[in-house]
Amino acid sequence: MKVIPGCLLSAFFAVLFFNDVHAQVILSSIQGKVVTESHTSAESATIILLKARDSSIISSTIIGKNGKYSFDEVFPDNYLLLATSIGYNKIYAGPYHLEQDQTLKVAEIILKPSANQLKEVTITSTRPEIEVRPGKITLNIPNSLTAEGNSAFEILRQSPGVRVDNSNNISIIGRQSALITIDGKTTNLTGEDLVAYLRSIQSNVIEKIELVTSGSAKYDASSGGIINIVLRKGNNIGANGAVSATVGYGKYYKSNIGITFNDRMDKLNIFGNYNFTADKTFHNFITSRIVDFNNVISNYHVDYKGIQKTENNAFNLGTDYFITPNQTIGFIINGFSRQDDFTKDNTLKISNQGVLDSIITAESKLGRHISKINYNLNYNGKLDKAGSTLSADLNYTAFSRNSGEYITNSFYDADFNAYRNPQLLENLSPSKIKIWLSKLDFSTPLSKNSTLEAGAKFSHASSNNDLVFGPEVNGEYVPNPDLSNHFYYTENINAAYVNYQNKFNKVYLTMGLRGEQTSANGNSVTMNARIDRSYFSLFPQALLIYKKNDKNDFSLSYNRGITRPAYEEINPFLYYVDPYDYRAGNPNLSPEYSNSIELSHTYKKTITTSLYTSIISNAYDFGFYVQNDSTKVSVKTQTNLGTIYNYGIKFSAPVVFTAWWNAYFRVDASYQRYIAYPQHGNLNKGTQDIIFNSIQSFKISETITAVLSGEYESPNFYGINQNMARYRVDAGIGKQMFNKRGSLRLNVSDIFNTLQDRGSINYQNLNFTITDKVESRVARLTFSYRFGKTSVKATETHRTGNEEEIKRIGTGGGN
Repeated sequence: MKVIPGCLLSAFFAVLFFNDVHAQVILSSIQGKVVTESHTSAESATIILLKARDSSIISSTIIGKNGKYSFDEVFPDNYLLLATSIGYNKIYAGPYHLEQDQTLKVAEIILKPSANQLKEVTITSTRPEIEVRPGKITLNIPNSLTAEGNSAFEILRQSPGVRVDNSNNISIIGRQSALITIDGKTTNLTGEDLVAYLRSIQSNVIEKIELVTSGSAKYDASSGGIINIVLRKGNNIGANGAVSATVGYGKYYKSNIGITFNDRMDKLNIFGNYNFTADKTFHNFITSRIVDFNNVISNYHVDYKGIQKTENNAFNLGTDYFITPNQTIGFIINGFSRQDDFTKDNTLKISNQGVLDSIITAESKLGRHISKINYNLNYNGKLDKAGSTLSADLNYTAFSRNSGEYITNSFYDADFNAYRNPQLLENLSPSKIKIWLSKLDFSTPLSKNSTLEAGAKFSHASSNNDLVFGPEVNGEYVPNPDLSNHFYYTENINAAYVNYQNKFNKVYLTMGLRGEQTSANGNSVTMNARIDRSYFSLFPQALLIYKKNDKNDFSLSYNRGITRPAYEEINPFLYYVDPYDYRAGNPNLSPEYSNSIELSHTYKKTITTSLYTSIISNAYDFGFYVQNDSTKVSVKTQTNLGTIYNYGIKFSAPVVFTAWWNAYFRVDASYQRYIAYPQHGNLNKGTQDIIFNSIQSFKISETITAVLSGEYESPNFYGINQNMARYRVDAGIGKQMFNKRGSLRLNVSDIFNTLQDRGSINYQNLNFTITDKVESRVARLTFSYRFGKTSVKATETHRTGNEEEIKRIGTGGGN
């Protein structure tokens, strides 16, 4: 695979060399004013620039308070103007001939009231719920009934193309963890902390979710692709917003209340949202582990039941100031504060030769508080008439986690008689992470059809993790030095990229190369051990799109990516679960690398078929167990097991059955082969995996709609785990009211309560089964109401560059 980066790099510079880089086109502008018959400003009207020869849309903008508009950086050509506004007749103006380096000022466009003007007109969205493009799937959340009242985490669990297992691993490419971003900004979280944050983001503040499988070299080289959650943010003049409230019930209660708002003025845009969530959930985890030692067969059967109460406050506040029509400076502050209270009940039954020997119960109360705050200062500007752009970001993220658990272990014989006094344990695991990040991106057109992009990114992360664990002795808790630790970790990542885009008739080409240099240092104070690591990697990327005709598009993409371990995964702590089960970080864990190729065909921009393959080296993104047969102790950790070869085909298509019934189908069938490195055994196993999704939408009346969706995944093998089939069915029904400004929606997730992870491990000396069931059948009733101007559209996503760092913040504890 080392040949591939060299070939791509050579091709990149060859294309760059033969392109006429000096062919700069001097661009022009069109300016004017839109008014009403009384010659007052037609504020909030839309003005659209069209090509005269085919009426194709070039650009559009919203008329401000002064009625003026300006289309800058326009290529010389013949153009039309189209002005529209609610309650007025649309009007065309032109054609206008635009020369190079010309500022064309056109006559006023006067809007006249429509003869059949309605008292009030409401514009509803016509975007489909799911949009498919080469390398990207877009989920339009406002159009989804099953998303209503749910959090971002629950929406992802129900979304086609996304896999979320009960260990909270979120993936869109195979089973590799995806990079999660919010408006292009990383969350800096993993594991339970990432789930906590995603659950704080409610559907009422989400505009869309982008599933990116073929990213640009401009963005972090994520092996598992990118899931970008775009929040609602208005771009039109005026104030608007929405309020929502949700109540739900499964095994326990669910509730949420939230508000989102936006106020766009001529030079200033202020936006934000706030949500409060109060939930109570249930989790049941069962394992049955068999140990064969000295001709004695022992069984360690664990039945864990947990109840989690959560109260979460989440907020996002931002402002954009338009220095000039071509320059914007912005500031964003967002975060959350979350309190979790757990009640845990764990029962371990030990049997020898099929006869119950003893029982150990563990009851505990755990209180955990998590807070995260992120500050972002950003600049975006157009530098010249040719269309060169510059953007810059500065980020600071602070994450804090405080967790205190008090455990009571009780010991019984087979007849449930206590054979020793209870054992009292204390488990404290505070964690603090700070991240500084800056990035700079530059783009310039080389010709009418080609663009060159370049940029750099610098990040510094530091974490301070403490674990204090020990028994109560004479009324005081005493730390156990074998299970307590203090670990410091710092990491610097320096990255730079170059990206080239061009169009040759019907062919669109994107080629890029990204280089990332990583320097990491860890220090375990308690163990007197250090980790020092430094490495440099190149990540080429290419995307070729061939538009054969109006109905058929073909694309071919190549990506090399990296998945770095989360901060917690390299933390050398040994976390206590029960006397025979532990969890541990691995300070020697190395990043995994992937090389992926995908060939796709899209018919009528809707029906997509893709062939794909990937090779993952240093694969570690799954649970691995180390068992001592003598002591019967099992430690769950992660290790660079070996190489994964993946081959598959994907197919997706929308189908319209009738005027009131349409559907979306998606099938992903793949074959994987796992080959372990010699030091980890002789694993060489092939397996298939088939995932089927379906969404059925029904229009019952003009104001009532319903949806039925489902997913099935076949039995499969992953890492060293043999997994059983997973399946679920969701449904929802909604009614619009108050002239379509309000809605009332009822949805039920996992109607038949079938969603659970079931599997087994039978590798080397490991032999056990797992059943993991989280509360999944939940009914939710949501009321939402929009106020202010309803013509609100999402602005362009702003990526601040700290996507990878936020993804990798760990839980800092073993809970």
